[in-house]
Formats: sequence, structure tokens, C-alpha cells
Amino acid sequence: MKDQYGRKIEYMRVSVTDRCNLRCIYCMPETGICCVSHEEILRFDEIERVCRIAAGLGISRIKLTGGEPLVRRGLPSLLGMLKKIPGIEQVTLTTNGILLKEHMAELAANGLDAVNISIDTLDEEKYRRVTRGGDLRRALEGLEAALACPGLRVKINCVPLADADPSDWISLAELAEKRSVDVRFIEMMPVGLGRQFAGTERGQIIDTLEGKFGAARIYRGERPGNGPAEYLTFPGFAGKIGFISAMTHKFCSTCNRIRLTPEGYLKACLQYDTGADLRKMLRGGSTDEELRSVMEKVIYEKPACHHFEEQGREEEEDSHIEKKEMARIGG
Repeated sequence: MKDQYGRKIEYMRVSVTDRCNLRCIYCMPETGICCVSHEEILRFDEIERVCRIAAGLGISRIKLTGGEPLVRRGLPSLLGMLKKIPGIEQVTLTTNGILLKEHMAELAANGLDAVNISIDTLDEEKYRRVTRGGDLRRALEGLEAALACPGLRVKINCVPLADADPSDWISLAELAEKRSVDVRFIEMMPVGLGRQFAGTERGQIIDTLEGKFGAARIYRGERPGNGPAEYLTFPGFAGKIGFISAMTHKFCSTCNRIRLTPEGYLKACLQYDTGADLRKMLRGGSTDEELRSVMEKVIYEKPACHHFEEQGREEEEDSHIEKKEMARIGG
């Protein structure tokens, strides 16, 4: 369906847990967050029901996220459930890759269409520092397992911080040069701990990469994903370089997504806490038609755009600014 501004809403990010096996400095406190109880998180059958109703409203693509979704026991079976819903064309996954190798075969068997793996650097010590103890070797083993699956689209996500070494961008880009993997640089968002960190604008990254690999060209081929990334190609590259720049190159006018949090709250925009508590309805005996009506209203009333660039003033004037950490919302 379309929202009040005529945008076609067809993509839903479904967070299955707020737990994570890493403690990335811009995402989660070193001691972790106060996780919600298992009873408060939607069961798989509840997630399937919401996604089935969403498919009836035009949602055709689902992204499973967290936290780290692979810490949720039985995730591949949920993937299989969602793939069977009429109207759902793609189910994809975002992960830090640490547990991917051991689950990749089962994920593929259940029909996974694509996987995004978060890796900010290929330097083991830097990776350990950014993730507070993460093992880069395991993440790269997950990457290799994904690349070994025929037909699976694989992307690497990097959040470039302002104090990052440009050599990290080059080494990540070299993966796209040599392998059929897209490397995407995602602009830091002022959500939760992200407010404490400055990111790097894509112009600086592009200049660095062009200095190493030659002139970039805008990719105008078949849409490589479901989200707002803009892609470049470099001479001789097997993959592409993408940019998701929500702050400096706002894409709200073409935003096609909604979000379902682990606790079953349906959100239409990352910045605002407005939406609907579907868990309460699911467990309170609401019919599919009642759920559909509420979901339709959330989609239709999706805000025109975010105002993260005015975060300080917005928080003073708008009581509906989201206060939760990204892990509680869904990355």
C-alpha cells in the first residue's frame, strides 16, 4: 500500500531479539543493555502472523535483524516460515557474521535470499577494539560460508567513524574488487550511543577510493537491494561500493520501509516512537482484520521525513522522539 505521501511501502525490517554477542562501541554499552525477557519478545508464530497480514498490505520483502538475529534459537526455521507466506518475495538477514558459518547451511536450505555482514575493519586489533572483544576471524569465516552459497547475494556493511584510518576503507573495498560482494558504507545515525560518535561523509570515502582504484561510475543497473543504498562501480571490480547516507543525503522521500521491534511494536520511522503495540493486540485476542486495520493506519501515517539533523531542538519540542537504543529498535 501507499502512505499519505504516495510512497509505496513494501519492505519491513523485523527485529527478532535485542540481544547481541558483540558490544560495538557505537551501538551498545560495554556492560550491555537491560534486555527484555523472553516472554516480552514476539514468538515465531506471532511474527509469522504479523508478516502474513503485512504481506496482504503489500509488504513483499522482509529483513531479519536484531540485536544479533542469530543468537535467537531456531532462526532458520522462522526464515522458512516467512518464505512460505504468499506475497513475500524475499527474506534477507543482517548479521555480524560471528555465528554465520555454523548456521549458513540451514539458512540456505530455508531459502535465505541475501545476507548483510557488518564488518567495520579488516584489522584484527581495530575490530577487537570497536566490537569490544569480537573475533574478526569468525566474522570472515561467516563471510566465506555465505560466498560459498550459490545465488546468495552478499553485502558487507561498514559504519565509518570520523577517526577511522582510510586504509580500512581501501582494504574493505578490495573485497569488492576481488569477490562478488558489495561493500556499503553506512553513515552514523544519532540514535542511542550513536549520538556520541561522528561519522565520515561519503565524499571523503569516495575521494580515498578513487585515489586508489580510479574514477568511479554511478551504478545504474538492476536494483541490487531493497533499501536506499546508492552504488558506484570501479574499474575491474567484481562487486560494487554502496553508500547509505541518511544524514547528508536524506532519502526520506523514497523511504519504503517499516520496522517491527522485538517486543512487537510497529514503527514507521526510526526517529519517532509513534506506531502501534501489536503484541498487546496479538495476545489480547484481536482478529486479523483488527490487526490489519491498525497496521494500515501506521503505514498510512508514516512521517514525511526524519529530522535527525535538528536532534537537539526536536527533542525539546517533540515528546515522541525515540529514546531507545538501536538494539531495542532493530538495526
